[in-house]
Amino acid sequence: MDSSSSTLARLSISLPAELMTQLDAMVAERGLPSRSQMIAELIRHELAEHSGERPDAVLAGTITLIYRAESGRVRHALAQTQLGYVKEVISAQNVFLEDDQAMEVLLVQGPAERLRKLCDDLRKVRGVQQIKLVTTTALLPPLHFHGDEPDGESVP
Repeated sequence: MDSSSSTLARLSISLPAELMTQLDAMVAERGLPSRSQMIAELIRHELAEHSGERPDAVLAGTITLIYRAESGRVRHALAQTQLGYVKEVISAQNVFLEDDQAMEVLLVQGPAERLRKLCDDLRKVRGVQQIKLVTTTALLPPLHFHGDEPDGESVP
């Protein structure tokens, strides 16, 4: 038995036949090797969602926005909103789409409550058509050490 299989736990579940058929179809469409892999992904997603319900939970994730790109007004309002969340917004990527639309993807990390508030504030910007926050409990490593070396020693 290899070391990775020793960390696995078995779970037996009963599902309605129609749900099993839909699960098998999804596994096949995604080209996954097993139901177990699909079920593990679904469980991870739900656990991240559940963790996000705790306001003090620190999460990493993305915020994806679709907005009208007809003028710089919407982009400026989005940038102004993001300035209030400098600690949470790690990076942003913008691309122009067809029909005078744009998509922006923000890489974010912070307390769940702050990330939800950021989404709510971005949603209020006139011209934002869609917004979605996707989170995970896995975190980014520290990006900077302000005034400290990585080992905790102060820089002279």
